[in-house]
Amino acid sequence: MIEEALKQFRMGKPVLIYDFDDREGETDIAIPAIAVTPKDVAMMRIDGGGLICVSIHPVAAEKLGLPFMHDILKVASEKMPELANVSRFDISYDSRSSFSLWVNHRNTFTGITDKDRALTIRRIGEIVDYVMLNGKRFDFGKEFRSPGHVAVLRAADGLVYDRVGQTELSVALAEMAGIAPAVAICEMLDAETGKALSKKKAKEYAESRGIPFVEGREIVRLYKEFKEVRMNIFE
Repeated sequence: MIEEALKQFRMGKPVLIYDFDDREGETDIAIPAIAVTPKDVAMMRIDGGGLICVSIHPVAAEKLGLPFMHDILKVASEKMPELANVSRFDISYDSRSSFSLWVNHRNTFTGITDKDRALTIRRIGEIVDYVMLNGKRFDFGKEFRSPGHVAVLRAADGLVYDRVGQTELSVALAEMAGIAPAVAICEMLDAETGKALSKKKAKEYAESRGIPFVEGREIVRLYKEFKEVRMNIFE
C-alpha cells in the first residue's frame, strides 16, 4: 500500500496516514501542498474536520526563518512573563509541539475561505520546493503575514529518527516520493463519538474513495531503508 501512496503523492493526490496506536491514534488526510486546490481544502474540513496545517521539511523551515512557536514564546516571555506558564508543554504523548507560525498569503482576503487557504498552502509548497532545490533563503514575509489561518508545522531535524508525529511522517513520505517536502494535513474526527475517527472507519473511508491508507510504522521502516540506501550511494 505504501508504494501506492507514493504514487498518489507524486500525482498530487491525497493519502491517509495513521500514526500509532500508542501515540495520537489518529488518521490524517495528507495532500502535497504544492498541489492543493480549494476542493482539497473543502475535503479536509468536511471529511477530516480537524486543523488544516502544512508540514514542512526542517531545512526549508531554516531557509525561510520559521522557528518553533515554543521558541517564540520563550523569547516573548522575557518581556511578558505571563507567557511562561502558557508555553509549558505537558501533553502525555509527546515532548514538544511542531507548531511554527500561523499565516495567510498576502493575496488572500480573510484567509479562511477554501480558495484563500488553498492559495496560502499551495504557495508554501511552491516556496519550499524552491528553497530545497536551490538551497537559497527566501524572504517569507514578502508573501505571507501572521497571524493567519494556516498553521505551519516544522518537522524535527531528523524527521522520523527524532519524532514520529504526523508532521514527520507526511514530510518523510513526500521526500521518498521525490516531491516538494511540504504537505497539507488534517486530522479525521468523528462527530458521533466526539473523538478521533477510529482506524476502522478511516480504512473504510479510504477504501470507499480509492485513497491509500498507510500506517506510521510502514513509513518509518521504509524511510529508514530509503536513507540507508542513499547513504550507501554517497559513501
